[in-house]
Amino acid sequence: MSYKLNNGLNSVGYPILYTFRRCPYAIRARMTLAYSKIKVEQREVELKNKPQEMLHISPKGTVPVLILENGRVIDESVDIMIWALTQSDPDGWLSIEQQDKCYELIHLNDIKFKPILDNYKYPQKSEKKDPLYYREEAQEYLYELNSLLMQNHFLLANHINMADIALFPFIRQFYMVDPNWFAQGDYKYLHAWLQFFLDSELFFTVMKKL
Repeated sequence: MSYKLNNGLNSVGYPILYTFRRCPYAIRARMTLAYSKIKVEQREVELKNKPQEMLHISPKGTVPVLILENGRVIDESVDIMIWALTQSDPDGWLSIEQQDKCYELIHLNDIKFKPILDNYKYPQKSEKKDPLYYREEAQEYLYELNSLLMQNHFLLANHINMADIALFPFIRQFYMVDPNWFAQGDYKYLHAWLQFFLDSELFFTVMKKL
């Protein structure tokens, strides 16, 4: 979702990004903005005390929210990624040839995998109350990603695609629930892919505390 404001909320001369350091949606946006070398003013949001100025421009109250210099607001993480890549994409993350498959993977992650991830991380809030149930439920998805990575170094090719950056923060969260189990599972290629991004300078840069 994006729209234009006419009340001059952005007066800093470059984009303003409302973000939360550990949020996977915000991480994917920050990684793409950093890759595209787009300077932004980051404003860390306390999720229990969201700033009124953010809620005014994006009433749904989720991060990330990007306000461009002209007042345009982009408040969906994938839309922020696409906008950033249309500004600068030196390594071809926004591949036209792989676009349909890229969006398909992101949709599957955000619609199907994310609810499973939430239940796995917070089983006390889930219907089954059993993290192992949700870990098992995630297996098919993880195997599918591992299978893709058996064919290429990254999800869709031998170079990074937007899909890799979009999915990485969510796989990271899943991994962090039980790193030993994940590392010992049948996800050799997925684990190597995850470790590549965990060790990357790009990820290190965007995870620095403000």
